[in-house]
Amino acid sequence: MGAGPREEVRPGLREEDRPDPARRPGIPYAVVLALLGVLVVGAATAGIAAGSISVPADQVWGILLHRVHPSLAEPTWTPVRETIVMDVRLPRVLLAGVVGAGLSVAGMALQALVRNPLADPMLLGVSSGASVGAVLILVLNLTVFGLFTLPVAAFCGALAALVAVYFLARSGGRMTTVRLVLAGVATAEVLSALASFLIVTSNDPHKTQSALRWMLGGLAGTTWTTVWIPVGAVLLGTAVLLGVCRPLNLLLAGEEAAAALGLDVHRFRGALFTLVALMIGTIVAVSGQIGFVGLIMPHVVRLLVGADHRRALPAAVLLGAAFLISADLAARTLMSPEEVPVGILTALVGGPFFLWLMRRKAAR
Repeated sequence: MGAGPREEVRPGLREEDRPDPARRPGIPYAVVLALLGVLVVGAATAGIAAGSISVPADQVWGILLHRVHPSLAEPTWTPVRETIVMDVRLPRVLLAGVVGAGLSVAGMALQALVRNPLADPMLLGVSSGASVGAVLILVLNLTVFGLFTLPVAAFCGALAALVAVYFLARSGGRMTTVRLVLAGVATAEVLSALASFLIVTSNDPHKTQSALRWMLGGLAGTTWTTVWIPVGAVLLGTAVLLGVCRPLNLLLAGEEAAAALGLDVHRFRGALFTLVALMIGTIVAVSGQIGFVGLIMPHVVRLLVGADHRRALPAAVLLGAAFLISADLAARTLMSPEEVPVGILTALVGGPFFLWLMRRKAAR
């Protein structure tokens, strides 16, 4: 936030959410980013190395470097291990990182757009809307747009749910925390019930089982063909969000202040809602519902680097990626050989965190 007219700070805005340019975190920003980068690399290495057949970390990096250029590493591994690394675990770890990064930045953008620290794609019903669209495609076995059918259907469901929650929560030009959470929870419940209805009325038991497991959230069965669409959507969405950091910072100070400084709030909010729905829709299409990542990560990032989106968004990308790669590793190994849907683990962590946030906000 640059210098200018004194910004209006509403009583409901949390102290750490205020874009105060004078505020500086204790750890230098570059150090925080470097540490988060190391965290991502460490989590990715562990994610590729661990499994029913363990691959030593040096072999993991040897295989990756050998694929980049044969002269970078001497092959001392078996073809089976190379297949495990390159065709089984690497695409899964990459997808986990992309999904975690996308959910984190989408959650941060939503919290700025609705000016509410409790906003999260799952709590606001966006993930449930995407699920309805995706389940409809799975159950009816539609292939209207070929490979893009599932992401397009999930995007349409996510966008419809987000717009519905926004207008349900808004009354008289204002939107309270309670109204937003209630509208989001109610919409999510209705859409989840609709998705469940579509599943139980399906005549194909195999589709029913796969759709149910998909709704719990998970990355099992990831292949290279399922990775590129969410990678493209998350890269595009993150690049756009990085380009609109200043308007996002203005919104933290209040709609009136943002409008006074030249921002067309309604148009900007509508465009960003569409962008967030695109990101969530493509993510949910490949990973199912993985909740609370978009709620937890933005708060942790603000504690580390402050509320300025120019600093917070890159950190959210790295932290979200490291978190979901680690969560997916735990989901694969905690009850091996059985696999726990990663959405269950994130809910076990995110549920208590959400309750803590609610109590903290109520205490103010």
